[in-house]
Amino acid sequence: MNKLQKKAANQRRRQNRVRAKVNGTAARPRLSVTRSNANVYVQVVDDVAHKTLIGVSTLGAEFKATGEKAGTVAGAKAVGAIVGKKAIEAGIDSVVFDRGGHIYHGRVAAVAEGAREAGLKF
Repeated sequence: MNKLQKKAANQRRRQNRVRAKVNGTAARPRLSVTRSNANVYVQVVDDVAHKTLIGVSTLGAEFKATGEKAGTVAGAKAVGAIVGKKAIEAGIDSVVFDRGGHIYHGRVAAVAEGAREAGLKF
């Protein structure tokens, strides 16, 4: 197993550990954060119905209208604010946060902070 395969396997193991404890329902869906070096992707997921209710990323038109850069903490906070606003409009006021195996730090924490400022409860 080379270095990249081991890193991906460790990431998947952390995701599975978090996913075993964090589950989204219709009343309280899961706010899932995925990040790469360049972008941040956020989804609000109902795990019982196996449906993505809301999806926002730094590649979308709503984000580009904010003028923030995609790979930054400020950009991640803007994505969190957008997903929070969309969730409130859809009637979702409370979610379970899924950090996706990443450390709760930097861009992942900024997404949560932006969503909280938009009115979502964790």
